[in-house]
Amino acid sequence: SSVFGNISRKFYNSVPVQDYTQEPLNCTNHTAYVPCHPAPNITCKDHSGNENNFTGKEVGFYKPIACRNVNGYSYKVAVALSLFLGWLGADRFYLGYPALGLLKFCTVGFCGIGSLIDFILISMQIVGPSDGSSYIIDYYGARLTRLSITNETFRKTQTYP
Repeated sequence: SSVFGNISRKFYNSVPVQDYTQEPLNCTNHTAYVPCHPAPNITCKDHSGNENNFTGKEVGFYKPIACRNVNGYSYKVAVALSLFLGWLGADRFYLGYPALGLLKFCTVGFCGIGSLIDFILISMQIVGPSDGSSYIIDYYGARLTRLSITNETFRKTQTYP
């Protein structure tokens, strides 16, 4: 227990991380602000021209880092349920898909093929919780980041002078 009530926390590279969610502390709107401490004997000038000499113990600024919305669905539990009880639909019930869970239960995991497919989809984090939240995964765990092509990320043709 700490000053934050019953929130137990660990620090990984100065980022306070909640034990339960494995996300940075004070994560709101997919962003958390973590304190950055400049190295000792660094002098910085702010936008108004004032100089600050840091000793290494002060907070220089707060850096925004990305964090995820989690609602209590564990990745490890989902994969284990899919591997061992997927033929009964337990994985789909756990993730909040009761209709698919019941269908898998009645068809014995679609004769095993549906269980294998679901195991692959859950392991690759393609199928997630039905509420749209992310899995709880260890802070330095096997998180996958989906890449997509948008107007900002597509490859532009190079122009030569």
